[in-house]
Amino acid sequence: MVRAGLTVERLVEGGAELADEIGFEQLTGAALARKFDVRLASLYSHVRNLDDLKSQIALLALRQLADATSHAMAGRAGKEALYALANTHRDYARRHPGRFVAARHPLSSELAAASAGPQLTQLIRAVLHGYAVPEAEQVHAIRFLGGFFMGYITLESASAFAHSTPDADISWLRSLDALDTALTHWPSTSATH
Repeated sequence: MVRAGLTVERLVEGGAELADEIGFEQLTGAALARKFDVRLASLYSHVRNLDDLKSQIALLALRQLADATSHAMAGRAGKEALYALANTHRDYARRHPGRFVAARHPLSSELAAASAGPQLTQLIRAVLHGYAVPEAEQVHAIRFLGGFFMGYITLESASAFAHSTPDADISWLRSLDALDTALTHWPSTSATH
């Protein structure tokens, strides 16, 4: 790549591309410097350090995931919205595996509040409104859905389901049906211990 015009935006996009290729955990400043054919010191005139770069990639990933989710869920409610939410997460992870991992990178409170993370939470809350999950229970339901998405997608990306039948796509659909049932019959606050 050409050195001229190196900007924070180009570094972040290049870092995101590299993370998708080699893995977010394997992303280093040296690897990114090689990608741009610059010295490592040149990177750090645009970002403070590797954690700053990784945080910027996380913000990009959250924004892209929130935009894709918002688009997929538009005009949908209930089970259709749940499927759109789930499938968008899975599709994003398949297209951008490094960025999907980056979206979980720890952010400072200030960065997290300014990120697209709260937008994603609002989109999940919109799904829960379609199921009439009480406000007091929504944080639990959000964690339940997030835990399922992250767990299934992470296992699938590690080829954990590749050596058994039926196909993982069938299990994914059965799991989404189970999530739909769970949200439809979400326990009341009085039923918790």
